[in-house]
Amino acid sequence: MPQQCIVIGASAGGFEVVVNIASQLPADLPVPVFVVMHIPADHHSYLPEILAKAGPLSAVHPEDGAKIETGMIYVAPPDHHLLIDDHHVAVKRGPKENGFRPSIDALFRSAAYSYGPEAIGVVLSGALHDGTSGLWSIKRLGGTAIVQDPYEAKYASMPRSALEFVEADYKVRSEEVAALLTRLAQEPSAQQTGRRDDVEAGLEERIAKEVQIAAGTNISQKTILELGELTPFTCPECHGTLTRIKEGKFSRFRCHTGHGFTEDALLEAVMASTGEMIWQVTRGLQEVELLLEHIGQHIREAGDPGRAEKFFATANDIEKQASRFQEIALKHQSLSTDKISEHQPTD
Repeated sequence: MPQQCIVIGASAGGFEVVVNIASQLPADLPVPVFVVMHIPADHHSYLPEILAKAGPLSAVHPEDGAKIETGMIYVAPPDHHLLIDDHHVAVKRGPKENGFRPSIDALFRSAAYSYGPEAIGVVLSGALHDGTSGLWSIKRLGGTAIVQDPYEAKYASMPRSALEFVEADYKVRSEEVAALLTRLAQEPSAQQTGRRDDVEAGLEERIAKEVQIAAGTNISQKTILELGELTPFTCPECHGTLTRIKEGKFSRFRCHTGHGFTEDALLEAVMASTGEMIWQVTRGLQEVELLLEHIGQHIREAGDPGRAEKFFATANDIEKQASRFQEIALKHQSLSTDKISEHQPTD
């Protein structure tokens, strides 16, 4: 297995940066590069072709089990986690993290576990907090953490979160990333000499379990629940019990079936689920109103207008309830910690 690896995570606003990095990496790069970009599951990804044309390195959507080679760019296929499994690439459809598959965090954790101090993680432009937990894992196991300067990122949330919760080794502008990676790959830094002495007990074991979860390995619910402390919250994906996992100042959640969420992603998912439920109640009440109108009309045609009016009156009451719920649904909004933090209260 190559001595080092580079793992790159990007989302909104990161496409141009990833292409620019690929265009500047040298043909003799002595390490493999792994890339996760958030792409909708039903979209075809042409990113490998684009990266291969942009620079001298070959780029592919790897097959599950492919042997890792230096000087290759491995790109996560849509709707699949890209993981590192010792000497090989793992391409799996394990549980989503933060609503995404592929997950930046999942790739980064697998790099931290397999490569330890020789893992180099890069977080680029993107929304929400994907990448922070994985970069924290890389850093805790002695690897190198690189973050794009959020002030020049098109979407600052991902790099800003990484800088807030991870002691990054480098904060650089996008045009500086490729040169830095080339230097680190060819001249390993002094810190890449062994695993850190202050790694908390059980961390590597926990990371290994979470890599298995991302790979879709059948792990007992009890084992997953033991990764953190139980919370009163439920998973918006499957309604399973959520545990809170603390990583320094950063907290995230995982349910007993494996879905993972940062606090921000959980807040957004719960609000989205709540919005869907409000619309379902609105539609249900509207259907009840129509049914009452239908029954009342049938009774009136049968010659009992007095009884029919009771159904029409009840339908009118239901219509008012439906209108109130529709008004709530129209005012319902998505929430994130960034939105709340940036909100300016009015006097």
